[in-house]
Order: sequence, then C-alpha cells, then structure tokens
Amino acid sequence: MTTSTFATARPEVSLRIGGENRLTGSGGIFEHINPCNGTPDAEIPMAGAAEINEAVEVAHRAFLDWRQTNPAERRRILMRFADLIEQHSDEFTRLGTFDNGTASGLVGGLVAMSVEWTRYYAGWADKITSEVSGTYRTHGEFGYTLSQPYGVIGVIITWNGPLISLAMKVPAALAAGNTVVIKPSELTPFSANLYADLAAEAGIPAGVINVVPGSAEAGSALVAHPLVKKVTFTGGPDTARKILAACAEQIKPAVMELGGKSGNIVFEDADLDAACSIGTLMSVGLMSGQGCAFPTRMIVARPIYDDVVARVSSIASMIKVGDPFESDTLAGPVVNAAALERITGMIERAKKDGARLVTGGGRIGGVLAEGYFLEPTVFADVDPNSELAQKEVFGPVLSIIPFDTEDEAIDIANSTPYGLSGYVFTKDLKRAHRVAEALETGEVLINGAMNISVHRPFGGIGISGMGKEGGRQGLEEFLRTKSVGIA
Repeated sequence: MTTSTFATARPEVSLRIGGENRLTGSGGIFEHINPCNGTPDAEIPMAGAAEINEAVEVAHRAFLDWRQTNPAERRRILMRFADLIEQHSDEFTRLGTFDNGTASGLVGGLVAMSVEWTRYYAGWADKITSEVSGTYRTHGEFGYTLSQPYGVIGVIITWNGPLISLAMKVPAALAAGNTVVIKPSELTPFSANLYADLAAEAGIPAGVINVVPGSAEAGSALVAHPLVKKVTFTGGPDTARKILAACAEQIKPAVMELGGKSGNIVFEDADLDAACSIGTLMSVGLMSGQGCAFPTRMIVARPIYDDVVARVSSIASMIKVGDPFESDTLAGPVVNAAALERITGMIERAKKDGARLVTGGGRIGGVLAEGYFLEPTVFADVDPNSELAQKEVFGPVLSIIPFDTEDEAIDIANSTPYGLSGYVFTKDLKRAHRVAEALETGEVLINGAMNISVHRPFGGIGISGMGKEGGRQGLEEFLRTKSVGIA
C-alpha cells in the first residue's frame, strides 16, 4: 500500500512500571507487523516474569494509598482522565488503526465509547454504599456490610479493541479502589502506551496503572502472582481455560469475557432494511468480523429467506475493504497472517461441508495483495450443526440458516456452546420479549439496540465466559463484601 498515513513511523512503546518507562524487558522483543502490507513496522519490548513481579509489587504498594484516597477525589481524577482521552481522540484513532488495521472511522467511534465508559465509572467512585440490618429481640444485633476493593487486579486484554477493552475494565477497577497491572496484547501495543501517558497526566498516582506488554508466559506470571487478587480477561476460551486452571490453584476469582457465535433471528414481520443492513455490516463489515458479540449466524424465517439472502449478498458485496485510513473504508485487514490462514481454512471447509457460498470467499489481490485482506463472505443454507455454524470464525464470514417455527429458531440459536449475545428482529413486541427470555445468552439486542452500552451489563454464559462488564454489576466485580455484626 502507498498510503502516507499508514507509512508514518510508529510511536516508541515502553513498559510502564510505577512512574518509570522502560524500553527493554526480559521477555525480549516482539516484531510488530503492519497488517496492511505484511511488513515489520515496530519493535515492542516484552515483559518477562521479572517485570511482571515488579509491576505487581509496585501496584500493591500503590494500592495501600489509592484505597484510602477520598472517593470524591478518585471521581475527580477519573473524570479528568476521561476528558484527556476525549481530547486525544484523533491520536487514539490513529494509534488504534496502527494497532490492528481497523478502519479509522470505526476506531473513532470506539474512542468516544471509551470516554463514556470512563465517565460512567468515575461517577460511581463516590456512590459505593453499604447495607444495614438489625434485630433487637433477646440480646439484639446491629449489622452492616462493607464493600471493599480486592487489591491488585490483573488485566489481560485481547487485540481486536485495545482501547475499549481497557475502558471496560480499568475505570471500574480504579473507581472501586483497586490498582491494576495491564498486559495488553503484543499485537496491539500502541493504544495502551498513550493510555498510560494520559493516566499519569490526569493525576492517577504512579503504580496505580502499570502496563506491561508480554507474551503468554508473562500473562501466566501475572495470573499466578499471589498479590494479584482477581483477574479480568478478554480473549478466547482456550486461553481462558489456562487462566482459570491457574486461578484455581489459589481459588482466585476471575472475570472472563470470551468469544461468541451469536444468533440473529429475523422473523417474517421484521423491518428487512434494518435487519439486513445491521446484520450484514456487523458480521462481515465492522472490524472485518473480528468481534466477539457480532451476529455471525443469521437465522431467517423461510418465507423471507430468499429475499434476505439476496439483500445480504448485495450489501456485503458493496462493503469497501481497503486502506483503513480512507474515510469511506469500512473494513481493513484481519490482524495477522495466522488469522488469515485460519479464516480461509474455515471458508474452504465450509464449501466442502455443503454450505452455499453467496458472495466473497477469497483473499483480495491487486494493491491489497501483500496485506491480510479478505472479501466479506456470506454462506447460505448452512447446516446448524456444521463447523461454520458452531465455531467462532472471528473474521468476515456470515452464516445464513432458515427456520420454519419460532421454537425451531430458538433451538438453532441455542445450539452452540457459546452464550454471549442474541439478536432479534420483529415488530411483534410480545414475541420479542418471549424470544429474549428463551435465548441462552448474556444479552439480547432487539431491532438494532446498541452493543456494549455502558449502563447495561455485558458478559456471556457457557464458553462465552462469566462475570459482567458495564452497569453497576461491572463495578461490583471489583468489590468484595464484608459483613460486620455488633452485639
């Protein structure tokens, strides 16, 4: 690619431990690859076990003071932090696109969302309350509860939304009085770097936020450290199982925000313009399909099935895939060569399994040939039990499946081991509520309701994880309850 913006030099990345920036780590160097052309563009210092240990100890010492900080002061600092993120929106947009090639227009929207998540939890900092109970028979007793922070929280985020992943975890943890050690993905180190800079500028004390890019070994050291009192992780089920096994050794709690294979049920009475545009753009357009909560299975009433397949095919074929810095680009590349190989392998197996390829299915050539660009891909007549319908692709691939009855649609939607999001399109409000209750998911979005709104708890069941981010429940994940009784 010849885009001058994408050729701009990347910022220097460092480890952030306490108030110190380090350009080297015992974990060596990771060579960051530009997903638009497959060439190295930065060297990222990697933390090893030594730096993880030091970061956790620094965070623990900082916790002893941060937990005593007046809650109103925590609120003021976090509000200032949100203001600074907003003021640096353009820079975060640029860095987010450098991180993984996501189209800058979408990254800008995620920056705005991250500001709102930070402000929301800043507002909770001085509103943490207790409950009071009492009995006065016989000897009598007065009781109350204390909502207290855990201490050091280990934060491990994935690569597909580096800033929004931080915003969904860190402000809530800090508002509750905890400190954090963050291990961002080495694939996307740039956004976290600026995040740490602005945290310091906002007045968050040194050691409250520590950022240590590292490999899986660094993540293991973070999870196993005895001073890390809880872990919050965003990623895939395979890594989650390893984290949970390590947590089990110390009976350590964890929040797991994992993958999904979300069903999108489109009933005969749906607004097809909305259902098809939202369902297509959110599965094979935005982030090139690299999102955990995207509606990647479109489950369609048979009377409108052919119409929906035609509409979806037309919309998908018009999605612009290309230079992520161009204003009209909707989809950039997938994150790396391994993802490209994995996704294309699933596409080829789906063809052999009998799914009907409607549009896309291949790697994009021409000026994009050196990058990891894939065509938006739509399959129809997908067997609900096939690999394509059962396994998360995490790429621009949509499955369309017909149904005849409401119960059948629900059964298909519930037929995977995932349980993150569910989508419903219908003008029948009674049906919408009925189906929402029946879907085995952590959330249900009806007629285009927005994803990951901060006031609404987000998180899955099954192999989509456990715990919540967002809403009051997202704050309570970082508080533990102590009860006190007075005779």
